[in-house]
Amino acid sequence: MFIEKVIGDLGEKRRWWQYKARAKQLPAPYRTAIDAFERYVNYFGSGSGISLFEDLLDLFEQSAADGTAIREVVGQDPVEFIEAFARNYRQDSWIDREHRRLIAAIDRAAAEQ
Repeated sequence: MFIEKVIGDLGEKRRWWQYKARAKQLPAPYRTAIDAFERYVNYFGSGSGISLFEDLLDLFEQSAADGTAIREVVGQDPVEFIEAFARNYRQDSWIDREHRRLIAAIDRAAAEQ
């Protein structure tokens, strides 16, 4: 427990490095796409965890194996694609907790009126 607090969850780190190793094996266009989605998700802090990245990678690995074009996978709006994809993984992220707190606070304020 102490070591985990100092260096973090080793299982999560191991999964992350396994994900990164698999992503490097993708053909270049798919790797470019997954890197862009990874950057976007990390930048906007969806709080999704490694599962989102693993599942996204599964999708791109399968698409590459099938020869499915990237636009066929993500559509014309990659932002909408990744936002919709990430919504499935945000059930208990910090932002969702804050959304619930905001809604509850406004509900209380409205009820007091």
